[in-house]
Amino acid sequence: MSDDRRRVVRRVGLVVLAVNLALVLAKGGVWGLTGSLAVGSEAVNSLADSVYSLVIVAGLYLTTQPPDFEHPHGHERIEPFVSLFVAVGVFAAGGAVLWNATTSVLNGTYGVEAGTAGVAVLLGTAGAKYGLYRYCLRVGEERHSPAVVAAALDNRNDILTAGAALVGVLGASFGAPVLDPIAAGVVSLGIFYTGYEIVRDNVNYLVGAAPPEELRREILERALEHPQVRGAHDVVAHYVGPEVDVSLHIEVEGHMTLFEAHDIESAVVESIRAMPEVDDVFVHVDPKELGEWKEDAEADRLVGTAIARGNDGTITGGGADGGEGYSIVDGDELSEGGGENSG
Repeated sequence: MSDDRRRVVRRVGLVVLAVNLALVLAKGGVWGLTGSLAVGSEAVNSLADSVYSLVIVAGLYLTTQPPDFEHPHGHERIEPFVSLFVAVGVFAAGGAVLWNATTSVLNGTYGVEAGTAGVAVLLGTAGAKYGLYRYCLRVGEERHSPAVVAAALDNRNDILTAGAALVGVLGASFGAPVLDPIAAGVVSLGIFYTGYEIVRDNVNYLVGAAPPEELRREILERALEHPQVRGAHDVVAHYVGPEVDVSLHIEVEGHMTLFEAHDIESAVVESIRAMPEVDDVFVHVDPKELGEWKEDAEADRLVGTAIARGNDGTITGGGADGGEGYSIVDGDELSEGGGENSG
């Protein structure tokens, strides 16, 4: 992990924690003055946010530690576990909101007016949470941090809960206090869905799922853009934590020296490793004479065009998406399918 990513990710955690603590104080003050159930629930929600914001800060501190002897690839793989903890907090918040809404309707314990102070604090909460949502989402996507993206989704949640609380406060002011628990119950369903989204995304990081097709296509294109690479097969990309490990075979002419083959392999590795999502790259070089050049339907599908290179190494082919793949083997001779060739 770069020093810049480490600094930015840690800063996000501290900003989220500071904002949540400020909201606890603001909502708690209004709750104490008015006794509003809606504002009180929001104060508890912000307190819960603050508690697992502390966990996020601690988790991000661990994940941004530099590599060491026991963790030579760094500590980023802790991030999905941090995100899953956030998901637990989201599910707990959804359950609490649904429970409070149900018991309030059954017991008739609602209807206290929060007045202008309640409306102001809830509008301020919605604005602050929207700002945090956009900030965390941007940083999380740019820095490929699942924990920060999970925090963004949780802040999006809080916009909904603040909106529901505002409906309840306004409903009480205009003679329809039952809108408070009804709106809260509806919002709890959205909270549960956000928890599901966090779990779904981060389980993929933990079980080594394949990355999105666009990323796999870019990996293959970067390998094939080298002028002396005639084809590629057995391309495997999978998540190891929030980062991607890549292995692939590249096909080259067999007459070159070991030094030349090493230079090609190094260039391909460096090109793919420059992708911000990628951690490690493993490239195996297949010379034509060993008969290891073979068809790879998935590679052909991802590239989606006919690849043809002349003696000068320029790309001269181009077919329709989903068409058959091609590899150059000698000079300008075009061989269909990228299969084993001897010409």
